[in-house]
Order: sequence, then C-alpha cells, then structure tokens
Amino acid sequence: MSNESIVSLARLFSRLMRATSPLWRLEARIKGVEFLGRSEFLGRPMISRVGNSRIVLGAGVRIYSAVRSNPLGCPQPSALRTLAPGAQLILGPDVGISGVALCAGAAIEIGEGSILGSAAMVFDNDFHSPAGPWSWRPDYSTGARPIKIGRGVFVGARAIILKGVTIGDRAMIGAGAVVTKDVPPFHCAVGNPARIFPLNNQGQPPK
Repeated sequence: MSNESIVSLARLFSRLMRATSPLWRLEARIKGVEFLGRSEFLGRPMISRVGNSRIVLGAGVRIYSAVRSNPLGCPQPSALRTLAPGAQLILGPDVGISGVALCAGAAIEIGEGSILGSAAMVFDNDFHSPAGPWSWRPDYSTGARPIKIGRGVFVGARAIILKGVTIGDRAMIGAGAVVTKDVPPFHCAVGNPARIFPLNNQGQPPK
C-alpha cells in the first residue's frame, strides 16, 4: 500500500470517528449534561450524573476518548462523573480533555482554554472512608474539597490533581505530577509530590 493510500485511509477513519460525535452528545444530553454551545466528542466517554448535581460543558469543549484521538493514545475513555447530590463539574469554553478522569463529589471547575493531557486525573474527594474495624465504604462527600483550574492551564499526561487544589491562570502541570497544593498563576508544578516554580518570560518552565 502506498503512502498516499495510507494517508487517505487515515483520513477516512478520522471522518468516521467524528461522524459519531452527535451520537455521544445525544447520550450526554439524555444523561442530563448541560451544553452551553457545540462540543466535540471523539469516541464514547463515560458519563454519570447523580440526581441534583450538574455537569456543564461550555462552547467548543473537546472530549476525546477514542484510542487514536490523541497523539499519545487514550488508554481509557474520558470519564465525567458527579458522585453526590449538589456536586458540580463545569468545563469552560474551549476546554480539551483526552482520556481524562474528572470525578466530583463537591465541585471541579476548569477554566477557558485549558487542556488536560492523556490519562490525567482530577479528584476532589477520597472515594472511601473507614467503616468498622477494617472495612471501607463508598463515601464521596466527607472531606471533599472543590478543585478550581484556571484559564489557559496545561496539564500534562498522567498528572494527578487532588482535592482542594486551585491552579492559577496559565499555569503548567508537568507529566506525571501529583499536585496536592495550590499552584499560582504563571507557575509550573512538576514531580511527586509536585514542586512549584515560576515560569520564565516566555511562559516556559525554568531549565
């Protein structure tokens, strides 16, 4: 098969993947997702919303779940979940996520233009609490603390952002970072646990 044929076939697969986007938007609407404009779905995300909670998608949101929808690949579908009554999951205009898990027991808000890389995770709760001498029970509310991600933030692949964190505008989160404390605007967070540094004049991490 010639290179030209391979490129043509790849373009065909891309068009077919985009052709299913209206179907996944419809499913999201049926599940109670609020749309503030047109969004794009590549692949089928995992969406669940408990009663009396909100999932809101701003105009231009891109949710990628298909394996080939991201240059790194998506090891899992994107997951958008509210886990308790009153919880809110809000994605601002032009937010992009690829195979990302967003699980809100209280509130997760992502600002305009921010992008979250392949397999990043954002959790505002601990999912379980102790029960009895040695057991655990599902618990999405006790100890949950809201997460706010500002505008124009870049979150690298496989980064983890934990409860109570606020990330300022134009911050950068390095690949694989585990963020447990606030990141100021125009700063970067790298490592586990994440260390925080100011970005340079070009908006890049220090060398």
